Amino acid sequence: MTDLTGHTNGRAYLDWNASAPLRPEARDAMVRAMDEIGNPSSVHAEGRKAKAIVERARAQVADLVGCDSAEVVFTSGATEAASAALAGRDIVVASKADHDCLWENASKSVFIEVGGDGAVYLDDSFDVECLCFVHDDDAVAVSSAQSETGVMHDLQHNLSYARERLPEGVALVVDAVQTLGKAKFRFGDILADFALVSGHKIGGPKGVGALIVNGASMPSAHIKGGGQEQNRRAGTENVFGIAGFGAAAEAAKRDLEAGAWDEVAERRNNLETTLKDAAPDLLIIGANAPRLPNTSCVAIPGWKGETQVMQMDLSGYAISAGSACSSGKVNRASRALLAMGYDEITASSAIRVSIGPTTTAAELQGFANAWITAYQRWKAKAA
Repeated sequence: MTDLTGHTNGRAYLDWNASAPLRPEARDAMVRAMDEIGNPSSVHAEGRKAKAIVERARAQVADLVGCDSAEVVFTSGATEAASAALAGRDIVVASKADHDCLWENASKSVFIEVGGDGAVYLDDSFDVECLCFVHDDDAVAVSSAQSETGVMHDLQHNLSYARERLPEGVALVVDAVQTLGKAKFRFGDILADFALVSGHKIGGPKGVGALIVNGASMPSAHIKGGGQEQNRRAGTENVFGIAGFGAAAEAAKRDLEAGAWDEVAERRNNLETTLKDAAPDLLIIGANAPRLPNTSCVAIPGWKGETQVMQMDLSGYAISAGSACSSGKVNRASRALLAMGYDEITASSAIRVSIGPTTTAAELQGFANAWITAYQRWKAKAA
């Protein structure tokens, strides 16, 4: 049985980057929305009540994202938002460490190099040549943070660098999924045309997200039909999910402003110190770069990440080996680590521990004890 903080009897959930536990505020908002029977497109009283729920959530999401409410277009998630922004582009420039949705929608992809510390930093050494391939109606897609390593990128610099060198019609798209709610992000302060955000990464329900549009009209609605979402995304709105997303966004902003994620970073750092003290051969990926406050990506070269995930699962701890969208592909080397220059063995040995404000020091100590025990057994066998 799981409670609303994400804890399960006898288990600890340490995979927040895959999906954060549902916030009580989101659950309550969804339950209340279920009592409203109207369609948001209907003009009668019931329809207006449903519409009001959607518009309240739109304002809540906009407040967290740092944009105008009119710039929030609700979707089924960040992947659909990426498809809406990028589908039909001839070329998308992205990093190989980025989520597949940033480059799978184009007929051709050109890749930006990733630094050894995991950061994407556009400069004249390579990426100016990469950008020469881009023409009107193409796109450059960048992430605010990498989901596996937690490494954060310099959005202001990267977007400014790209904007100065690209034709006016090129779309600049930011994947803000992992940063939103964990670190400062304000869409209105950057030069992006679009941003992608997701409900379940901030404690909202799965199956709802948003495309943030910088005051511009979409080239055309990706899903065509009745003209909902200001003619940008047709289909009856997911009122329950949107209500939960909005409530989660409001709660996430409150946590961020209260410094909750500073405390998370301290607990993360303590965990890494404990593991490193017990395992001197442990690699902490991205340790020398700015990182999300909640993410540890670590590797013992030769000890398979998938093996570690299964061992920790049996011990009562949910972690991952890579991003959730690819972690089911057993024994695959991390594309993010390969892009950083790690070899296949190391890239196949990484695990990710991602935590949140409700993760306790006791849970992390329990995980550390279980991991260290498993490590010592592996080390003895490998000797």
